[in-house]
Amino acid sequence: MVKSLTSHRPLLAVGLKVAAIGLFTTMAAMIKATAEDVPAGEAVFFRSLFAIPVIVIWLAMRGELRNGLVAKNPMGHVWRGVLGTTAMGLTFTGLGMLPLPEVTAIGFATPIFTLVLAAVFLGETIRLIRISAVVIGLAGVMVMIWPRLTGGADIGDTAMLGAILILFATIARAMVQIHIRQLVQTEHTAAIVFYFSATATGLSLLTLPFGWQVPSWNIMLLLIGSGLIGGVAQILVTSSYRFAAASMLAPYDYASMLFAIIIGYVWFAELPTLVMLSGATLVIAGNALVIWRESRLGLVRGKTRPMIDPKGG
Repeated sequence: MVKSLTSHRPLLAVGLKVAAIGLFTTMAAMIKATAEDVPAGEAVFFRSLFAIPVIVIWLAMRGELRNGLVAKNPMGHVWRGVLGTTAMGLTFTGLGMLPLPEVTAIGFATPIFTLVLAAVFLGETIRLIRISAVVIGLAGVMVMIWPRLTGGADIGDTAMLGAILILFATIARAMVQIHIRQLVQTEHTAAIVFYFSATATGLSLLTLPFGWQVPSWNIMLLLIGSGLIGGVAQILVTSSYRFAAASMLAPYDYASMLFAIIIGYVWFAELPTLVMLSGATLVIAGNALVIWRESRLGLVRGKTRPMIDPKGG
């Protein structure tokens, strides 16, 4: 069993969560910076492989290396790996086609799609408030991607494809969340994190014949760094749930937009458009409605175990 919250330390929890979000956004920027040089499958390989030693060291330090990696549902981990790797690959491909803030904003729709899929696959009841949240969130998604789909504002086909890929990546991440809700009933949090990285590393090798390149040293450092940073970020976000409830920490996910705007401008000279910000505001409003409703009902995500949502997978 995963340890329960060690104590209620909200400031520490928020600090860990915000730090994790900053690192995840930095990781995405590093992947974006390599997009012109290496294909998405190769980036997935480095991101997954070099997260493994970070996770193993963390588990060893916690004394969970032996018990934490016991897999009671091996096929459950395989399917989680397939879904997560698909989401990561689509995201990494889309990062090379769209501005970082836009990729981040579309990704905010994951909880909205999770609500819909939970109703379809888990039979969860969606009443008026959650239906309203879904409608508001999906409206925000359409506001963001409509200019891409219609070719407005001199948008090229590459940007259109990028928007579609990120949208499908968001849906795939929602499917991951649904699968994890079932997986955590039998599996240790550490096992879910570790076996995802291991499975994604193996699956990414299947793309080896499709254009992998021998990267230059600076690209290699970015790829390795993305894996190390991603591993550290996952540890921080998992640790944050030991000091506060997930419902309290959920709003801080939106700090990623601030990080994305800053990093996007400084690193890639990207600025968010008014349309994108308007759509993102609607999506965030829909998610905020869900968070409020869950808080009122006491439906804390990961009430017995923290939810695991590795970014990009």
